[in-house]
Amino acid sequence: MKKISLQWKLTLLTTVLITILCGCLTFFLYKNGVYYFDTLQESITDQGTEPESVYIDIPDNEWDDFVSQFSMKVYNSKSDYRSRSLLITAIVALFGGAATYFISGRALKPLRKFSETVEKVQAQNLKDYTIEENKIAELDRLRISYNKMLIRLSESFETQRRFTGNAAHELRTPLALIQAQLDLYHTTEHPESTAVAEETIQMVTEQNERLSKLVRTLLDMSELQTVSRNDRIELHSLIEEVLTDLEPLAQEKKVELIQKSQGAGAKADEELFLTGSDILIYRMLYNLVENAIKYNRENGSVTVSAIRKKNEVVLTVSDTGNGIDEAFREQIFEPFFRVDKSRSRELGGVGLGLAMVREVVRVHDGTIEVYTNKHSGTTFEVKMGIGADFEKAV
Repeated sequence: MKKISLQWKLTLLTTVLITILCGCLTFFLYKNGVYYFDTLQESITDQGTEPESVYIDIPDNEWDDFVSQFSMKVYNSKSDYRSRSLLITAIVALFGGAATYFISGRALKPLRKFSETVEKVQAQNLKDYTIEENKIAELDRLRISYNKMLIRLSESFETQRRFTGNAAHELRTPLALIQAQLDLYHTTEHPESTAVAEETIQMVTEQNERLSKLVRTLLDMSELQTVSRNDRIELHSLIEEVLTDLEPLAQEKKVELIQKSQGAGAKADEELFLTGSDILIYRMLYNLVENAIKYNRENGSVTVSAIRKKNEVVLTVSDTGNGIDEAFREQIFEPFFRVDKSRSRELGGVGLGLAMVREVVRVHDGTIEVYTNKHSGTTFEVKMGIGADFEKAV
């Protein structure tokens, strides 16, 4: 159901109130007027016992016609009076409603401005959108509470970001040292080493690589907010680059990669631009396509498309895998969440790929949705604005 704005609610309520009040006023005025009309009619039609009480000299043979005509005149006058009263009521109600709409619009202008400011708030710019002082007492109290909340959120996000970055930095050094020692071990021969020792070394190497990948991802996520997002990105070329980089993995998994970058009515050589971070958009596409390959079936396919719809770019990555249950479609974007934990570990995942995808989409003011394909598999659909510069160029 479509929601009604506060301005329209005030207008409708006020119009109904004005209509009711005008209707009541008209009703009582009409009753009062009818009373006097009827009194006048009775004084004329009732000849009474005293002829001198009538001040109109009308012959007796014409009296009945006069009474009939006078009664008809009174009836017509009452009907006309009622119609005009209703018309005046309707005009007053409409005028009052229109006046209420414009007056309430001016009164609600600070609230509308407040709403527009709130819509611009993102995790990376909390302190940039504090609300200025307002003359309306209620809104000013709301402003103070809102600004305090922004400050608390900003400090909380900053603390979380610093902790993640610092923890990742602290972990990266010992992991790098462990990796260096393992590399050194693998470059030399150890004839006295047992099979159990070799197996242990191999397990430590794999886990160290996994932890190193996790630390790199955490560092990347902690730095998302500080990355510049003013690059001019040509999406068709970027998709081609991602698919080229992932072609070896696709061949290993026997999955076909398909680029479908033109929409209906688009020219074959038409370029599609987006304003954002080249590095982050690449990483987002890379993670989506990599996941689609890893969780696909043998001899399956991954289709990547990019089209423009008005002032938005729509990126889709579709696979032919087993799909994702509807119950998990929101949870898959949470850090470290896995639908099938054992399979994810076998494929080398750390549980942060889709979490990073969502963060990249979020910092670009976009949206991401998950759909189940008609026959099998999953489609990830990302929508992002093309940017003000490209809107003007079109």
